Amino acid sequence: MGKVYLVGAGPGAVDLMTLRGARILASADIVFYDALVGNELLSLAPRAIHVPVGKRSGIASTDQRIINRCLVTAARHHQCVVRLKGGDPMVFGRAQEELDALSAAGIDTEVVPGITTALAASAQVKIALTRRGTSRSIIFATPAIGDGEADSDWAAAIKSQSTVALYMGLNQAERLVQSMKFHGVPGNTPVLVMENVSTPDARQMVTTLSELPEANNWRHDGPVMVLIGRVFDRMVQTEAVELLEALPG
Repeated sequence: MGKVYLVGAGPGAVDLMTLRGARILASADIVFYDALVGNELLSLAPRAIHVPVGKRSGIASTDQRIINRCLVTAARHHQCVVRLKGGDPMVFGRAQEELDALSAAGIDTEVVPGITTALAASAQVKIALTRRGTSRSIIFATPAIGDGEADSDWAAAIKSQSTVALYMGLNQAERLVQSMKFHGVPGNTPVLVMENVSTPDARQMVTTLSELPEANNWRHDGPVMVLIGRVFDRMVQTEAVELLEALPG
């Protein structure tokens, strides 16, 4: 019986993966990887079989129950099985479902954490997600709903003095704006939208909560992180000054 490692691939840049994760990939016999894991990361597992099991919103994906069964079967035929997940396995990665299935089958597991995208985005723009007098808490949330999952009033947990990191949320921008305004978040709250965080293709846009739905016209096809909060006031002010300076006369 082999062992299954749930490894965090980090936000995208290969050198942001942990040393432990890279070491385990180098020894892997088979790797089941997410849609957002690039070829550069997979090259760290040169001797392994690479099996795509990714999920993308709005695209036909591998059912989670099938992934669970594949991991159990692979552990019965290989010594080192890796489930490679974008970001951190324990943040919106369905890790618990896989861990429970493996535990029920009596298979040894280990979780190797990775840098979740919200933290990489904060580092990239050099804006802290917490700041004295501005934000004392961070909320990690997603408005996305999985198969058979009931809708939840996720916005009820948001406080005006918190910084909110929204995963998989831009394609539901109008709905999430309505939910946040209903719970008292002002429409002029700064929003930072970032695509392909930590990679050479990274892009960013500064907007406000009320204008967030327009960001769908800006995005390409890369993974998007939406960060909301007063900690980004400085970026909004800087952008306003740059626009004024660019005006003729």
